[in-house]
Amino acid sequence: MTAAVLSGMLVLGLAGCTQPEPAEPTPTTAFSSDEEAFAAAEETYRAYVDALNQVDLSDPETFEAVYGWTTGEANASDRKTLSGFHADGVTLRGSSVITLLEPIDAASGSEEVTLAACVDVATVDLLDAEGRSIVDSGRPDVQRTTITLSADSSAPVGFLISDIAAREDGPRCN
Repeated sequence: MTAAVLSGMLVLGLAGCTQPEPAEPTPTTAFSSDEEAFAAAEETYRAYVDALNQVDLSDPETFEAVYGWTTGEANASDRKTLSGFHADGVTLRGSSVITLLEPIDAASGSEEVTLAACVDVATVDLLDAEGRSIVDSGRPDVQRTTITLSADSSAPVGFLISDIAAREDGPRCN
């Protein structure tokens, strides 16, 4: 299993997804300031990681909380990854911890907010049906990602995650 596939499970969508144009306009939420938009985006991403940490791959009902924080291709990718791991009898151990979360672009009135994140996955392991780790031995303990969130008034705090991609630039992870 490649690091990208593992990261896709752990941070769901690290391979990079783009959201297709919706067939109908998506209701949006206006934020009165950059700080307010960033706070809502941060709350969304933290809730998403919390939902990931609660996933039990043997119980697909636990996937629903993860799906509730995503949209478009990110949602489709999460569904494919989690369903595949469930079908293959994979077990998830450990949890992801956000160690850094900073705005890249959080312009007020924007339909989209972009965050830089560092996520510590050192304690996270994926075990196949025989109990062997399927984590790439070269996987870094800390994943550097860019998270794109799309405004959506039906979302619990005004945003849904539309993309999570690996990043090389921006804030360093310690």
